[in-house]
Amino acid sequence: MSVQGIIFSNLHDKNIPELTLRRTMASVPYAGRYRLIDFALSNMVNSGITSVSVITHYNYQSLMDHIGAGKDWDLARRSGGIKILPPYMTAYANQSNALYNSRMEALKSVNYSVSRFTSDYVVLSDCDVICNVDLNDMINDHIENNADITIAVKRVLLNKDAASRNVIIDADPEGRIVDINPYPTNVTGYRDIDLNILVINRDYLQSVVVDAIAHGYTSFNRDVIARNTARRNFRIYKYDGYFANIGSLADYYSHSMELLGTPENRDEIFGIKTRPIYTKVRNSAPTRYAESSVVKNSLVADGCIIDGTVENSIIFRGVKISRGATVKNSILFQDTVIGENVFLNCVITDKNVVIRDGRILSGHETLPFFVEKNRLV
Repeated sequence: MSVQGIIFSNLHDKNIPELTLRRTMASVPYAGRYRLIDFALSNMVNSGITSVSVITHYNYQSLMDHIGAGKDWDLARRSGGIKILPPYMTAYANQSNALYNSRMEALKSVNYSVSRFTSDYVVLSDCDVICNVDLNDMINDHIENNADITIAVKRVLLNKDAASRNVIIDADPEGRIVDINPYPTNVTGYRDIDLNILVINRDYLQSVVVDAIAHGYTSFNRDVIARNTARRNFRIYKYDGYFANIGSLADYYSHSMELLGTPENRDEIFGIKTRPIYTKVRNSAPTRYAESSVVKNSLVADGCIIDGTVENSIIFRGVKISRGATVKNSILFQDTVIGENVFLNCVITDKNVVIRDGRILSGHETLPFFVEKNRLV
């Protein structure tokens, strides 16, 4: 049995435009030292997948810098390894002859690469869901049920707003998919939602892409899943661990804060010894804590200088917090500099932000105050 992976780096950029203005969804920083693609990549590597293709769209310079040759995920290999598939302008990408906007259009744009796959199965994964899933178990379930496609789902309690931002999947008691309902406006209660991770037979994937090109199909959910549920064996795989779906800046903030407020959630992502989350190694000095510093319930990466007070916050690498400054309920990206006597509450700063002395910035947990990259405030 051989398996290859495909990761879609840009499909959900529009969900958090504040953080994807200069980067892909895949390279959005998370939890002090990681990028969102680290979770999809680590899930694959931990399951023995050693050939991974990353489909890009635009703004992928930071993604390439983060991945490099793939050595931090043990993917710097002569055979297989990791490949960046740049965007292709093709006559059948979509009707406007523009770059892709959906999973199906992305697959069509890299049909040449997909047609050369030789593995038995292919795992497709987006970068908007944070989870630590055992793909080996999912693949074995796919094989045992002789499925054409197996989709990872999570059973959650939904209100109308949450349902309208998710893909609902209905299955019979044996786990066979009978219906798919993308972004419904009138669904509530406990339902299975799509985690944007699926296993598909390689030959079926290749035929699906060719068929989509021939017929002008643009939606994987509508033109593949919904159209073929009666004829094909599509199944669900129930994931019961912690997950976080990044659908907005507020989602990004709240799920980040969950890592601080609920240690069990953090352990379900980062505490599984047999399935570690890998990321790019940056050789930084240890964080220096001055005598005046006070740090409570926070994640602080290496290479920082803390002279002020930090409470319930996530501090990325290389951040400097000056004497007299107070940072509460905030997320400070790499190389942020906080001046003296600054007060921050519910703030997200992008990379290389400088907050001058004496500034007071405050947001709300449902609407965090955001400072874009390279800004002087």
